[in-house]
Amino acid sequence: MVYLMLALAICSEVVGTVSLKFSEGFSRPLPSVLVVLGYGAAFAALGVVLKMGLPVGVVYAIWSGAGVALIALIGAVFLDESITAVQVGGLALVIGGVIALQLGGAH
Repeated sequence: MVYLMLALAICSEVVGTVSLKFSEGFSRPLPSVLVVLGYGAAFAALGVVLKMGLPVGVVYAIWSGAGVALIALIGAVFLDESITAVQVGGLALVIGGVIALQLGGAH
């Protein structure tokens, strides 16, 4: 259940971030509302995850790392944003770091 809530937090943050791009500086109403709802839902879900007992460092690393990776992939695949080999390598390092944090916390 805890990882389901964390996935909800990640997806909500991704929706908020993609909507931020489409809000055009909060000048478009629907995407602007989705930004607020997305980030609100993300932080609410993060609060539930933390209440369930996962360490804040691990939770934040997974949430932010997965969010960064998903946003970069969405940008490259759907928004015609470029992604270089160096950026892909950086994303791999972020993912590796998140995995190391998770494994390091398992006793």
